[in-house]
Amino acid sequence: MKAILVPKPGGPEALVYGEAPDPVPGPDEVLIRVRATAVNRADLLQSEGKYPPPAGASEILGLEAAGEVEGTGERVFFLLAGGGYAEKAAVPRSMLMPIPRRLSFADAAAIPEAWFTAYLNLFQEGGLKAGERLLVHAAASGVGTAAIQLARRAGASVVATARSAEKCGALLALGADLAVDTSREEFLGRIERTFGKESIDLVLDPVGGPLLAPNLKALRRGGRVVLIASMAGPSADIDLRAILAKRLRIIGSTLRSRPLEEKVALTAAFVRDVLPGLADGSLLPVVDRSYPLREAALAHRRMAANENVGKIVLVVD
Repeated sequence: MKAILVPKPGGPEALVYGEAPDPVPGPDEVLIRVRATAVNRADLLQSEGKYPPPAGASEILGLEAAGEVEGTGERVFFLLAGGGYAEKAAVPRSMLMPIPRRLSFADAAAIPEAWFTAYLNLFQEGGLKAGERLLVHAAASGVGTAAIQLARRAGASVVATARSAEKCGALLALGADLAVDTSREEFLGRIERTFGKESIDLVLDPVGGPLLAPNLKALRRGGRVVLIASMAGPSADIDLRAILAKRLRIIGSTLRSRPLEEKVALTAAFVRDVLPGLADGSLLPVVDRSYPLREAALAHRRMAANENVGKIVLVVD
């Protein structure tokens, strides 16, 4: 089969469109003819040799895909531990979700990693409730655009941050109550001027580093930070007294390394709670741009340059 290979770690230039062995389905797995996959920052890190796949997972990039089940033609989409940047993938049947009729393969491929991450960390990890206020950093990402929609549907208000006026406009159109262009102003001061001090209940943060301290200042008593990545660095200088005095919680969360049993349970919950909204159009996957699979390097360059709003999709011919 054709696939994107990384013979030697590096940036987008390291990606090679070539031949790879067809995957062999294991027990309880089915073979999928992949029609589309999507790009995640984890793919960029993996190609650089900084984020190896879990034990037993495919070395091929790609954490999500959509396609057809070999032999039945069922249109499905699914989360992967690896292997999406290829013409075929072997997937546990318990991880498959039916693609709603209104969605294309490209639309469906843009959902699993971003929407599972948002759903898991807003509600199961972060305990977001109606009437609360959510702060989402790097909100023009696939996770951010999903989180805004899910939070609004749950009755929460949303503050979003991004690094351009254009992206902030897109976030407001998705339903954010306030979008802060952090290339021009500091988010904590803007939040305090708009809503008052200590006015945030939950922070969804893929940035970490220097953002952790102001995140904690923004939280009201009993507030939570769910840290899902550390794009700005692995360390932070914080005042532990604030955590104690306000009874705050800092929650670390990853998705890729979770056991299959947890991912199967998450898939079932997602099908129950979120898929109906994707089927009726009340929730919308945001696709920034699509590229042919062979042009994966261009897609990686776009993500590395932070040019996207929503997901970047790779279409398999």
